Amino acid sequence: MFDVGFTELLVIAVVALLVLGPERLPRAARFAGLWVRRARAQWHSVRAELERDLAAEDMQRSMKDAGAAMREAQAELRKGLAPDEEGHDRG
Repeated sequence: MFDVGFTELLVIAVVALLVLGPERLPRAARFAGLWVRRARAQWHSVRAELERDLAAEDMQRSMKDAGAAMREAQAELRKGLAPDEEGHDRG
């Protein structure tokens, strides 16, 4: 998701330690972790819903295609079984 390396994380940790101090840093880290977990859970929820919607659309498209193929086959069958110009059955 984000391209954050070890050195960037180290710089963030040092700045957080200087700004917040050693007393408030653990509580702030827990709070940040909570929000990161919530954001990830929300992202996974949205992604799962999108995948379900796409799967439903794909299934509907497949059903339409199958219905069209069946109608086409039915038309071909009727055309093949219809009597010819002289009144004789083709089958």
